[in-house]
Amino acid sequence: MTRTTDVLLTALAPAIWGSTYLVTTELLPTGAPLTVAMLRALPAGLLLLLIVREFPRGLWLGKVLVLGALNFSLFWWLLFEAAYRLPGGVAATAGAVQPLIVLLLARGLLGTPLRGLAVLAALAGLVGVAILVPTPDAALDPWGVAARLAGAVSMGFGTVLSRKWQAPVSALTFTAWQLVAGGLLLVPAALALEPALPTLTWLNLAGFAYLTLIGAAATYVLWFRGIARLDPNTVAPLGLLSPVVAVVLGFTILGQALTIGQGIGITVVLLSVWFAQWLQRDAATSVPDATAGRPA
Repeated sequence: MTRTTDVLLTALAPAIWGSTYLVTTELLPTGAPLTVAMLRALPAGLLLLLIVREFPRGLWLGKVLVLGALNFSLFWWLLFEAAYRLPGGVAATAGAVQPLIVLLLARGLLGTPLRGLAVLAALAGLVGVAILVPTPDAALDPWGVAARLAGAVSMGFGTVLSRKWQAPVSALTFTAWQLVAGGLLLVPAALALEPALPTLTWLNLAGFAYLTLIGAAATYVLWFRGIARLDPNTVAPLGLLSPVVAVVLGFTILGQALTIGQGIGITVVLLSVWFAQWLQRDAATSVPDATAGRPA
């Protein structure tokens, strides 16, 4: 399978994640980010685990707990916390710092060269998202902003460590392990810190089913497959596709206006993503894999 195909398959994941804010605000009960994150992760993980019937052993038990916490427990809790507290534009802009975080972490943890043009592409993507999703003039919730930034750091670490710790199993199994670990870690926090959910409506159930089956189980298999096959600096910029899809969904489903400025923002984001892919493709042909020969 070609590198281009790997990139396109991986890009499907953040493109689909662009629907998360729409589903969260329109279909899910409010005020329970820990519980919502747990109900998104644990059922998806158990379903995949039932399919693969393979369990982590030895040192992988600890590694899976760390990755599950970073990629799911912390990231999804902070993501839903920000979704409930912030306008979608603010949350998307704060989350757009993740490619920059991954560039720095990949340099420190994987020894990947830090290229000035790659930093420029990441900054261009951040600016594009800021243009794409305008923020209101109202005062912002400081905890919401902090939560979204911390979530970007958490997933940045999760992305790089998922590459550093190459699991000797399929992407499907690796995803199942992390989802179950992340979901289980959220159970005691959700039970202790949040009230029980109200009686769920059919719309609530539909929202949870979508986020569990499509937004978790299916997309994260593609995401971790991409991390295993591609450099983290190739994968991370693809996350900028999420706010683009979110704006398009707002326009097509919610009837929100799409301005010329937002069109410019979409163009800047897509160009930054393309430029980042071009840079990493060039680097992949000239620089050996920094993780080659390292023990898992």
